[in-house]
Amino acid sequence: MRNDFMPGSLFVAAFFATMACGSAARLPVAAGTGFHPVLPAPEEPLIPVVNYVTAKRWAGDATPLAANGLTVHAFARGLDHPRWIYVLPNGDVLVSETNAPNRPDDGKGIKGFFFRYFSTKAGGAVPSENRIILLRDSDGDGIAETRTVFLSGLHSPFGMALIGDALYVANTDGIVRFPYLRGETHISAPGKKLVALPAGRINHHWTKNVIATPDGSKLYASVGSNSNAGENGIGREEGRAAIWEVEPATGAHRVFASGLRNPVGLAWEPETRKLWVAVNERDELGSDLVPDYITAVRDGGFYGFPFSYYGEHVDSRVHPQRPDLVERAIVPDYALGPHTASLGLAWSGATSLPAPFNGGMFVGQHGSWNRKPRSGYKVIFVPFAHGIPSGQPIDVLTGFIRGNGDAMGRPVGVAIDNRGALLVADDVGNTIWRVTRSPGRQ
Repeated sequence: MRNDFMPGSLFVAAFFATMACGSAARLPVAAGTGFHPVLPAPEEPLIPVVNYVTAKRWAGDATPLAANGLTVHAFARGLDHPRWIYVLPNGDVLVSETNAPNRPDDGKGIKGFFFRYFSTKAGGAVPSENRIILLRDSDGDGIAETRTVFLSGLHSPFGMALIGDALYVANTDGIVRFPYLRGETHISAPGKKLVALPAGRINHHWTKNVIATPDGSKLYASVGSNSNAGENGIGREEGRAAIWEVEPATGAHRVFASGLRNPVGLAWEPETRKLWVAVNERDELGSDLVPDYITAVRDGGFYGFPFSYYGEHVDSRVHPQRPDLVERAIVPDYALGPHTASLGLAWSGATSLPAPFNGGMFVGQHGSWNRKPRSGYKVIFVPFAHGIPSGQPIDVLTGFIRGNGDAMGRPVGVAIDNRGALLVADDVGNTIWRVTRSPGRQ
C-alpha cells in the first residue's frame, strides 16, 4: 500500500522552501523610511514570505560593529534572553530576562506550528526566566562586576518605571508596584498589582511596556494587538493595540491612544514634552509593506489598526470594515522601514556620544522575518530638531547577522546610562552592549 505521508523533516523542509519562494522586495528599505514612505500595492500571498534567521550567538569576545567615532564592548555577557533595560538614578541597570508566557490559543493550526518552529530557530522560543537582573558597575570601567536577581517570580516582565520609592513593573498581565530603596540589590517584598492589562489565552503581542511622566503624576502603558491584522476577531482586540494612561496612586486608567498594532518602546521628547512610541506594524502584505514607525502620540488619537495602515490605506483582510474609523486614522510621523521590528526607543538625552548622535532617538530594530532580503537587525539613530525628526536614520550598531542568515544577536531595548553611554539589550546574544565615544574622538 502506498504511503503518501511525507516524513516530518522532509515536510518541514518542503514547507520552508515553499514559504521562502515568496516575492522579494522591489524597493530598498530606505524607500519605506522617513516622512513620506513609499507604500506600494499590497500583496496577499497564500503562503507568506518567511525569511527567518538562525540563532548562533557571539563567539568569544566578538562584538557588533559600531559606527565611525563609536566603540562597543560587552557591559554584561551570559544573561538569559535579556529584552529590556531600565537605568536607575544611582546608575544601576535593571534588565528584564523574559520571553512569552504560555499562550495555548495563539498560533494554532499548521501555520502556527511552522511559525513556532522558525521562532525556535531564530532563538525566540526559550522559556521565560520571569525575573529582573540588577547590574552594577561600581568602579566605572564600563563593565558590570555585580549581578544579582533583583526581582523574581514575575510573569513575562518587560517595562519598568521608578516613581519616588515605588518601582512599577509591567508584567504581561498587569502593572505591579514594588517598594524600592535606593542602592538595594534585591527586592524581597511582594508586589501589589496596580492595574490588570489585557492578556489571556491568545496574548499575541505579549510585551507590555511602561513609562512615567517626568513629574511622576502618570504612567503610560503600551499594549500590543492580539493578532497580526484582526484575524482572531475584533472582539479579541478590546483594550489592545493601544497606549493606556494610568494613575499611579489608584490604578484608574483610560485608553490614551489606539489603533497602534504593537507599540513597544516609549520615550519623552523634551522640547515638546510629547510622548513618542515605536510601533511594530503588520505582516503578510509583501516584503515592501508595512513600514514600522515612530510617532508622537496624540491624546484620543486613532492610528488605523486593524482597519488601515499609514492613515487611510485600507487593509482588505479585516472584516467588518470600519470606514468611519479609517477616515480619522492619523498618519504616523516617521517611518522606519518595512518589517524592521523596531522595538527599542530611547531619547539621546545627556549622551556622551559624539555628533551626530545627539538630539534624537535611538531605535533597536529586532529584525524581520517577513521580508526578503532581511531588514532591521541593527540599532539606528534618528536625528531630531525642534521636536521632530530632521533627517535620515544613521546606523549605530550593525553586524548582528551574517550574510548566510546566522544571527549572532538581535537588538531589542535601548537606554542611556548615567554616564551618557548607550546600552543595548541583545536577546539572542544574551548580552548587554555598551556603546561609547571612540578613544581620542572629539
